[in-house]
Amino acid sequence: MSLFSRSTEDKAARLIAACRSRGMMLATAESCTGGLIAAALTDISGSSAVVDRGFVTYSNEAKQQMIGVEASVLAKHGAVSRETALQMARGALIRSRANLAIAVTGIAGPGGGSVEKPVGLVHLAAISKDGRLMHRQMSYGELGRDGVRMATVETALDMLLELSQA
Repeated sequence: MSLFSRSTEDKAARLIAACRSRGMMLATAESCTGGLIAAALTDISGSSAVVDRGFVTYSNEAKQQMIGVEASVLAKHGAVSRETALQMARGALIRSRANLAIAVTGIAGPGGGSVEKPVGLVHLAAISKDGRLMHRQMSYGELGRDGVRMATVETALDMLLELSQA
Protein backbone atom coordinates (compact mmCIF):
# COMPACT_ATOMS: atom_id res chain seq x y z
CA MET A 1 0.00 0.00 0.00
CA SER A 2 1.35 3.40 -0.97
CA LEU A 3 1.47 6.54 1.15
CA PHE A 4 0.28 8.48 -1.86
CA SER A 5 -3.05 8.98 -3.59
CA ARG A 6 -3.78 7.47 -6.99
CA SER A 7 -3.47 10.99 -8.48
CA THR A 8 0.00 11.46 -6.99
CA GLU A 9 1.11 8.01 -8.12
CA ASP A 10 -0.16 8.71 -11.65
CA LYS A 11 1.63 12.06 -11.88
CA ALA A 12 4.86 10.58 -10.54
CA ALA A 13 4.67 7.69 -13.04
CA ARG A 14 4.01 10.08 -15.95
CA LEU A 15 6.94 12.26 -14.86
CA ILE A 16 9.31 9.30 -14.56
CA ALA A 17 8.24 8.09 -18.02
CA ALA A 18 8.61 11.56 -19.58
CA CYS A 19 12.07 12.07 -18.09
CA ARG A 20 13.20 8.57 -18.97
CA SER A 21 12.15 9.01 -22.63
CA ARG A 22 14.09 12.29 -22.81
CA GLY A 23 17.14 11.09 -20.88
CA MET A 24 16.50 13.60 -18.08
CA MET A 25 17.42 13.37 -14.41
CA LEU A 26 15.61 14.94 -11.44
CA ALA A 27 16.68 16.43 -8.11
CA THR A 28 14.59 17.71 -5.22
CA ALA A 29 15.28 20.26 -2.49
CA GLU A 30 12.64 19.93 0.19
CA SER A 31 11.91 21.72 3.41
CA CYS A 32 8.26 21.48 4.51
CA THR A 33 7.70 18.18 2.66
CA GLY A 34 10.68 16.51 4.33
CA GLY A 35 11.47 14.24 1.38
CA LEU A 36 7.92 13.33 0.33
CA ILE A 37 8.47 14.46 -3.28
CA ALA A 38 11.51 12.20 -3.57
CA ALA A 39 9.51 9.42 -1.90
CA ALA A 40 6.65 9.80 -4.39
CA LEU A 41 9.11 9.61 -7.27
CA THR A 42 11.05 6.65 -5.92
CA ASP A 43 7.81 4.73 -5.29
CA ILE A 44 7.72 4.27 -9.07
CA SER A 45 9.49 1.27 -10.54
CA GLY A 46 12.31 2.39 -12.81
CA SER A 47 12.77 5.71 -11.01
CA SER A 48 16.46 4.96 -10.44
CA ALA A 49 17.09 5.86 -14.08
CA VAL A 50 15.63 9.33 -13.48
CA VAL A 51 15.98 10.40 -9.83
CA ASP A 52 19.50 11.59 -9.12
CA ARG A 53 19.14 12.83 -5.54
CA GLY A 54 17.03 14.63 -2.98
CA PHE A 55 18.10 17.22 -0.45
CA VAL A 56 16.06 17.55 2.73
CA THR A 57 17.01 21.01 3.95
CA TYR A 58 14.68 21.59 6.85
CA SER A 59 16.88 24.01 8.77
CA ASN A 60 18.32 27.28 7.49
CA GLU A 61 21.78 25.89 8.17
CA ALA A 62 21.06 22.89 5.93
CA LYS A 63 19.76 25.19 3.19
CA GLN A 64 23.04 27.11 3.32
CA GLN A 65 25.44 24.17 3.67
CA MET A 66 23.82 21.64 1.34
CA ILE A 67 22.44 23.75 -1.50
CA GLY A 68 24.07 27.16 -1.14
CA VAL A 69 21.19 29.38 -0.07
CA GLU A 70 22.75 32.69 0.94
CA ALA A 71 22.47 33.72 4.60
CA SER A 72 21.59 37.24 3.45
CA VAL A 73 18.56 35.94 1.50
CA LEU A 74 17.34 34.01 4.54
CA ALA A 75 17.85 37.05 6.77
CA LYS A 76 16.11 39.47 4.41
CA HIS A 77 13.25 37.31 3.05
CA GLY A 78 13.00 34.36 5.44
CA ALA A 79 13.06 30.64 4.75
CA VAL A 80 9.51 30.72 3.37
CA SER A 81 9.92 33.06 0.41
CA ARG A 82 10.14 33.17 -3.36
CA GLU A 83 13.80 34.15 -3.14
CA THR A 84 14.71 31.21 -0.92
CA ALA A 85 12.78 28.71 -3.07
CA LEU A 86 14.54 29.95 -6.20
CA GLN A 87 17.98 29.66 -4.58
CA MET A 88 17.08 26.19 -3.31
CA ALA A 89 16.12 25.04 -6.82
CA ARG A 90 19.28 26.49 -8.37
CA GLY A 91 21.42 24.93 -5.65
CA ALA A 92 19.86 21.49 -6.15
CA LEU A 93 20.44 21.71 -9.90
CA ILE A 94 24.07 22.82 -9.50
CA ARG A 95 24.85 20.18 -6.86
CA SER A 96 23.43 17.24 -8.82
CA ARG A 97 23.51 15.57 -12.22
CA ALA A 98 19.89 16.62 -12.79
CA ASN A 99 18.36 18.38 -15.77
CA LEU A 100 15.34 19.43 -13.68
CA ALA A 101 15.10 20.39 -10.02
CA ILE A 102 12.20 21.28 -7.76
CA ALA A 103 12.40 23.13 -4.43
CA VAL A 104 9.71 23.65 -1.81
CA THR A 105 9.62 25.69 1.38
CA GLY A 106 6.57 26.51 3.42
CA ILE A 107 4.56 26.40 6.62
CA ALA A 108 2.71 23.10 7.00
CA GLY A 109 1.37 23.87 10.48
CA PRO A 110 -0.37 23.54 12.73
CA GLY A 111 1.88 26.20 14.29
CA GLY A 112 4.55 28.48 12.89
CA GLY A 113 2.35 30.77 10.87
CA SER A 114 1.95 34.54 11.13
CA VAL A 115 -0.24 37.22 9.60
CA GLU A 116 2.34 37.78 6.82
CA LYS A 117 3.09 34.07 6.36
CA PRO A 118 0.09 31.99 7.42
CA VAL A 119 -0.08 28.22 7.83
CA GLY A 120 -0.51 26.69 4.39
CA LEU A 121 1.78 29.16 2.59
CA VAL A 122 4.26 27.31 0.35
CA HIS A 123 6.73 28.59 -2.23
CA LEU A 124 7.73 26.18 -4.99
CA ALA A 125 10.42 26.73 -7.62
CA ALA A 126 11.38 24.50 -10.52
CA ILE A 127 14.33 24.98 -12.82
CA SER A 128 15.75 23.27 -15.87
CA LYS A 129 19.36 22.97 -16.97
CA ASP A 130 18.49 25.06 -20.05
CA GLY A 131 17.47 27.99 -17.86
CA ARG A 132 13.68 27.69 -17.73
CA LEU A 133 12.38 28.71 -14.32
CA MET A 134 8.98 28.51 -12.63
CA HIS A 135 7.74 29.80 -9.28
CA ARG A 136 4.39 29.25 -7.60
CA GLN A 137 3.19 30.71 -4.35
CA MET A 138 0.47 28.50 -2.95
CA SER A 139 -1.92 29.30 -0.13
CA TYR A 140 -3.35 25.91 0.76
CA GLY A 141 -4.98 27.16 3.95
CA GLU A 142 -5.47 25.09 7.04
CA LEU A 143 -5.66 21.63 5.47
CA GLY A 144 -3.74 20.19 8.40
CA ARG A 145 -0.06 19.32 8.30
CA ASP A 146 -0.48 16.20 6.18
CA GLY A 147 -2.89 17.97 3.82
CA VAL A 148 -0.51 20.86 3.17
CA ARG A 149 2.41 18.51 2.62
CA MET A 150 0.52 16.23 0.22
CA ALA A 151 -0.94 19.19 -1.70
CA THR A 152 2.61 20.51 -2.06
CA VAL A 153 3.78 17.18 -3.49
CA GLU A 154 0.96 17.32 -6.08
CA THR A 155 1.85 20.89 -7.10
CA ALA A 156 5.56 20.02 -7.31
CA LEU A 157 4.83 17.07 -9.61
CA ASP A 158 2.60 19.29 -11.78
CA MET A 159 5.43 21.82 -12.14
CA LEU A 160 7.99 19.14 -13.00
CA LEU A 161 5.61 17.60 -15.54
CA GLU A 162 5.18 20.99 -17.16
CA LEU A 163 8.94 21.56 -17.38
CA SER A 164 9.61 18.02 -18.62
CA GLN A 165 7.21 18.52 -21.55
CA ALA A 166 8.63 21.82 -22.78
